[in-house]
Amino acid sequence: MEKIWLRHYPPGIPAEVDVKEFASLREVLRQSCDRFADLTAYSNMGASISYAQLDQQSRDFAAYLQNTLELAKGDRVAIMMPNLLQYPVALFGVLRAGLVVVNVNPQYTAPELEHQLKDSGARAIVVLENFAHTLQEVLQKNPALQLRVITTEVGDMLPVIRELLINVVVKYVKKMVPHWEIADAIEFNAALRAGRAQTLYEVALGQADTAFLQYTGGTTGVAKGAVLTHGNMVANLQQVGAWIAHDLIDGKEVFVCPLPLYHVYALNSSMVFMKIGAHTVLITNPRDLPAFVHELRKHRFTAMIGVNTLYRALLDAPEFAAVDTRGIKVANAGGMAVQRVVAERWKKATGVPIVEAYGLTETSPGAISNPLGIEDWSGTIGMPFPSTEAAILGEGDQELAIGEVGEIGVRGPQVMSGYWGRPDETAKVFTAQGWLRTGDMGFMDERGYFTITDRKKDMIIVSGFKVFPNQIEDAVALHPGVQEVAAIGVPDEKSGEVVKIVVVKQDADLTEQALIEHCRQHLTGYKVPKIVEFRTEPLPKTNLGKILRRQLRDAPAPAA
Repeated sequence: MEKIWLRHYPPGIPAEVDVKEFASLREVLRQSCDRFADLTAYSNMGASISYAQLDQQSRDFAAYLQNTLELAKGDRVAIMMPNLLQYPVALFGVLRAGLVVVNVNPQYTAPELEHQLKDSGARAIVVLENFAHTLQEVLQKNPALQLRVITTEVGDMLPVIRELLINVVVKYVKKMVPHWEIADAIEFNAALRAGRAQTLYEVALGQADTAFLQYTGGTTGVAKGAVLTHGNMVANLQQVGAWIAHDLIDGKEVFVCPLPLYHVYALNSSMVFMKIGAHTVLITNPRDLPAFVHELRKHRFTAMIGVNTLYRALLDAPEFAAVDTRGIKVANAGGMAVQRVVAERWKKATGVPIVEAYGLTETSPGAISNPLGIEDWSGTIGMPFPSTEAAILGEGDQELAIGEVGEIGVRGPQVMSGYWGRPDETAKVFTAQGWLRTGDMGFMDERGYFTITDRKKDMIIVSGFKVFPNQIEDAVALHPGVQEVAAIGVPDEKSGEVVKIVVVKQDADLTEQALIEHCRQHLTGYKVPKIVEFRTEPLPKTNLGKILRRQLRDAPAPAA
């Protein structure tokens, strides 16, 4: 296939990157810790660690895992906590020991956690004690589960006085730590102290070795572990790094990370910025907007990531007007489609466009992106990264012509090796030609830019016509009286399905008729919603902020 997008690459972006420069993520970390030893690596809750401290503490944790817990190369270690300073220490410690990281959403219910621990065969887990009661429930139900438990408290890596204060407030004032009892659990800081006196054994690591079991698919079925190798992750760091190299300066950037590190988008982004010696500001709870904005005001930040709903929430927060955004070079968005109204409001408020990118857990995750130099919202997800191929696939997996709508397929060194222990599921997502079927519908234009029309499973069929929820939601969101919207299909005797929108109002006086009239001005007749449901509560979302359309389709409508 011809990579027509290469003719439209910004100056200085290579067609290919050196995916073999680093044998593993351990080498990437070592290089950064050596080059930027005295610089701040991560900060959170008013405390920070330098690259030298990250090097030492991750080394100590790795030694503890190897010696005290007797874990061997390839053993899986789960990490279950929000964005805290402990996270990068644990993360890189696991990788340095030659082990495999299993990232766990700390909001998981006991059955969800049980499935992931059993499926991954995790030998150990690092858990914030706020969620230890869920782990306790799993362990009590599964006494045969051989799992070593390391617990940590919110303030464990803060200065001593602040550590004691925060931990007391979290546990006894805010009562955020339900009672738990797990025999033989060890404290995170105790593990670091023990590891400091132990030897770290250098385990041979190559690109084919597994770095992460990154679970995906839990909202649409049983969660599967995408096997992401050191080679996959290194390749994506090189690809994204080449894409942003001309805008960012090594050792000079301040990166705000409000998305959870247990999600592959934030995980990869944090490593990209770690690689260039940036100061990463970890936001523990971005839903606490006053606290989030307060943190933004403390830093002259140059880059941040987010999803459409997060950018919208910031723009709606009155306090955001006081944030100094003059230093921003990159505002990146992924995870869900960016709506025109949000992109335009962000550009007006900050002077910087939202650069939309696209990826999946299975692609480590970056696959396609808009150039950093765009002026305004384009409505596209951009062009494939260097060393990446993308195509539009038809029903028989054939490549479709420019402008035709089909399923987006991706090939490249960042694509996973498969699903953990699931050869049947792996076979379903790869074509005979090696394309990863993304499940996203879209088309490519004559410049090689890709546009997503929607998720294949979310498509609405009205009298044989295909209707894409993203287009409906984008049109509805243009109405100033709308705060949130989701479009879904509901059964209809005459047309098979009709469009229904679920709306949270920004303006309490907004009526169904006014919204329908608005849609008629922006949408073809068969795309205009036939049913409008108003809700007072926020729409259900993933932890990343992505609206769960499936949950809206399956659940009965609550009273407005």
